[in-house]
Amino acid sequence: MRRPLLLLASVLLTAGLVVPGVLLAGGPAPPAPPPALRAVATVGPDARSVLAAWDDRRAAAWAAGDVGALRRLYVAGSAAGRHDAALLARWAARGLRVTGLELDLLEVSELRTGDGRLELRVTDRVAAGRAVGRGVDRNLPSDGPTTRRVTLVRTAGAWRVEEVR
Repeated sequence: MRRPLLLLASVLLTAGLVVPGVLLAGGPAPPAPPPALRAVATVGPDARSVLAAWDDRRAAAWAAGDVGALRRLYVAGSAAGRHDAALLARWAARGLRVTGLELDLLEVSELRTGDGRLELRVTDRVAAGRAVGRGVDRNLPSDGPTTRRVTLVRTAGAWRVEEVR
């Protein structure tokens, strides 16, 4: 069980949802980020809303174990998308899902925009989530803030992740 959990942590980091370590049952949550970190947001509501909506669709795909829905959230050929879909497929094959996944978007900064592209610097943290199925029902550990560069592309009327680094 430890190996799939470590793989999930890797994907969550890669795709914007960092879950370090292995699943832990209970335990105290880390302290909330300082108010100054929570208040920093250098983009308008559009970029933040796009990212939050994408995160919600990703969480729904993981909760449903729906690999196809997850793949549609990424640009074809996206390395992050391939990795995320492969991990979800392994979890689903074991009868496991991740429910109640919530992210705190602490900071979102536009690096580049235009022509249906958003390149963002994102600082976030996992706030909640549970791994459930086949005798497993455990909280995902909360984590500290993590910063990544995320590129989203608007194709066929939807925002898809092209790259995460």
